[in-house]
Amino acid sequence: MTLIAQLIIAFGLLNVWIVRAKKQTAYRGGCATTIIEEFKEYGLPVWFCYLIGFLKISSALMLILGIWIPSLVQPASGLVSVLMLGAVSMHAKIKDPIQKALPAGLMLLLSLYVLCGSL
Repeated sequence: MTLIAQLIIAFGLLNVWIVRAKKQTAYRGGCATTIIEEFKEYGLPVWFCYLIGFLKISSALMLILGIWIPSLVQPASGLVSVLMLGAVSMHAKIKDPIQKALPAGLMLLLSLYVLCGSL
């Protein structure tokens, strides 16, 4: 089950940050239609969006590589946990409805599950 959660996280992150980065979704913070607009809604600078994107894409790739190199799973799932905690916090900061924070919250729970399974 941990492996399935690992892959859900990895492909979910890659979907959001590569496939759907410039597309509107019901889960973007505030009234944002792209990831960059979402970070602006949170009051964060554009460079921070690129940093977070790099960290999320890197951790997704590490989770995939973790299938063959298990030592990558713990740091990657730990990093995703911290990043998803930040994402949930940003939704709360701008008083988004709970539905908008739900995907980040679920990813947080999945990443904690994977982290605990990799200890």
